[in-house]
Amino acid sequence: MAIKIDFRSDTVTRPTEGMLAAMMSAKVGDDVFGEDETVHKLETKLATMFNMEAGLFCPSGTMTNQIAIKCFTQPMDEVICDQSSHVYRYEGGGIAYHSMASVRLLNGNRGILTPELIEPEINEENIHYPNSSLVVLENTVNKGGGACYNLTQIEPIHTLCNIKGLKLHLDGARIFNALVATGDHAKNYGQYFDGISICLSKGLGAPVGSVLLASKETIRKANKIRKAFGGGMRQSGFLAAAGIYALDHHIDRMAIDHQHAKALAAALSPLNYVASVMPVETNIVIFEVAAGFKAENIIHLLAEKGIACNMMGTNIRIVTHLDISSEMVDMAIENIIHLHPTGHK
Repeated sequence: MAIKIDFRSDTVTRPTEGMLAAMMSAKVGDDVFGEDETVHKLETKLATMFNMEAGLFCPSGTMTNQIAIKCFTQPMDEVICDQSSHVYRYEGGGIAYHSMASVRLLNGNRGILTPELIEPEINEENIHYPNSSLVVLENTVNKGGGACYNLTQIEPIHTLCNIKGLKLHLDGARIFNALVATGDHAKNYGQYFDGISICLSKGLGAPVGSVLLASKETIRKANKIRKAFGGGMRQSGFLAAAGIYALDHHIDRMAIDHQHAKALAAALSPLNYVASVMPVETNIVIFEVAAGFKAENIIHLLAEKGIACNMMGTNIRIVTHLDISSEMVDMAIENIIHLHPTGHK
């Protein structure tokens, strides 16, 4: 059956009519020559929002994260992050490949790190150890079911990094989901991070792109790395215009996605084929399949109803987004409640 309700990711969204109109009317130039005014507008807009000096528009969040890591590390350094983090699990081994750095993996609660977890893992100066140089946080945490940091959790991590001489980078792929959920303000973020990666093609609903925010000096270095990575785009203002439109029109509406996710989680919790549902804070629902049932079978049965979801190991992930209406959520809940997967022992 063709997909009618696509919960696989918030990356599957299509540009709205207003976004398409903004894209088609964008003023563009050659961005590799620094001449695309719409790209400049997007970079400046986000840098101003987060109270940071400069921005760099890239094709993907993986690229902005990997450029940041390369800017903030040297070969034989070590990156500290959670074991579930996107930069470690889903970026093709880029930390080792691009930056020749090792990784110290921590086990945060649903991917959320604390100073108490980080500090014991910072290496002392010793020829046997890699140099601890960078901490990476993820907000929201994808594998943590959309768990999010608030600024009161981030501030002490920033303080620790300052004391120990480490850089602090934020993989903010879904940072606006976190801001909507916590009520924190973007302008207060810049003071805590050396780099922030912001994805435009997830909850914001733009078709392509991510922006790295940092100091002017770091962005100058990042621009050269982007070129070496093959990320220098030409008339990319057509894509940047979609990001600007999304920032102007799609942030506050994320609260609807969060409501939809909570409704789906509430429907799943009592079902016999569901062992547990992670707490829902934003737009991601992850549930563990009960013993005796197979995630593959549940995914298949949902697909037969026109509902697409993703597997995460033995768990199933549902992601809400701007292309999911309240009517679709009601329809999905009706099918989920009356689903009868075959158990096995």
